[in-house]
Amino acid sequence: MAIQVIKEKCKGCTLCVKACPFNAIEMIDRLAVINEKCTVCNQCIPACKFDAIIKTEETKKGPVDLSAYKDVWVFTEQREGKLMNVALELLGEGHRISREIGSDTKVCAVLVGGNVDHLIDELYAYGADLVYVASDPLLERYTTDGYAKVITDSIKEYKPEIVLFGATHIGRDLAPRIAARLDTGLTADCTRLDVNTGNYIDYLDQYTTMNTKDMDRNDGNKNLKQTRPAFGGNLMATIVCPTHRPQMSTVRPGVMDKLEKMQGRKGARVDLKPDLKQDDFFVEVVEVVKAAKQMVSLTEAQIVCSGGRGLGDASGFELIKKLASAVGGVVGASRAAVDSGWIDHCHQVGQTGTTVKPKIYFACGISGAIQHLAGMQTSDIIVAINKNPEAPIFEVADYGLVGDLFKIIPEIITQWDKE
Repeated sequence: MAIQVIKEKCKGCTLCVKACPFNAIEMIDRLAVINEKCTVCNQCIPACKFDAIIKTEETKKGPVDLSAYKDVWVFTEQREGKLMNVALELLGEGHRISREIGSDTKVCAVLVGGNVDHLIDELYAYGADLVYVASDPLLERYTTDGYAKVITDSIKEYKPEIVLFGATHIGRDLAPRIAARLDTGLTADCTRLDVNTGNYIDYLDQYTTMNTKDMDRNDGNKNLKQTRPAFGGNLMATIVCPTHRPQMSTVRPGVMDKLEKMQGRKGARVDLKPDLKQDDFFVEVVEVVKAAKQMVSLTEAQIVCSGGRGLGDASGFELIKKLASAVGGVVGASRAAVDSGWIDHCHQVGQTGTTVKPKIYFACGISGAIQHLAGMQTSDIIVAINKNPEAPIFEVADYGLVGDLFKIIPEIITQWDKE
């Protein structure tokens, strides 16, 4: 859909300009003109007293020239001058994908902020071939308006084939707005990415489900196979974006592997020139207030000790905390425990919580619902403790202990202390 101004009816009264919340209407030669900021919110239509503004069907656009797009971009999220761990994970994944596409394909970091030059060498060290830097005082603090405009403008100019974001609070806010402005698709919360050369054109007018064989048909186009949990985690869906570019995904933290840091590695740099004005910002960040509580770094923990419904009540987490303290880990939880109010949501592991990939994962009193497994099954070693021998958690566990966790965990703590 699109908004159209009927020039013959427009009187130049500017009522539509005042009604538009996005500054998407300009007056040119005393006529209203809709610009690229329009979101089709319809606020201008009832504001016009002369019926000069209408909503119309957009003219169908021609096919996108896929050959014009190249390289893999990674939005390297930083907060207060420190790179988020997921940004480094995505650089590693982007490096792998770029090499699968072709040796001339680069993995490019997109670094946005106020004063971020000190982070560039770290991006090179973790695999970036090229770093696009957008530095501006107006970008010192994250705002949807500023970041979305800068990255959208850069994508239009440089035409990357693939753009990856971390599925963080910022990534989940930013990526869909950019995708909408670029008229392309976005697959959210991916847990796996693959590249193939596939032919999907035959299926554009057929609303059928494509199977793996269909996806692997070769016509030379580089398509990103984006896999994510669907239907409550009961199956894994693989999604493609065959006729639009760039191909965009948000990827869960903790599921991809970082490259081994290569100290001293260098790459190229491109300085973006953000075309920003204060009028581009509809929201002003006055102050950032951090929660006065201890934050849990589940994604970076080497050992995670999680408790579930089998703990009985909130007091059961005291034992989990003792286990975590003994083994040098952090406390996690299942959704059932969080929903019961036994522990804060920041501890939740699973599809609707945090995805973790520690060296050791203790699942204590957790049955193993598929939503929980989606967030921890890639752990190096999984130790399950449950009194039900038929619990699904044992199907993915490397070590399974059947019995009363209130007797088993103290014994583990005792033996660990002896070591």
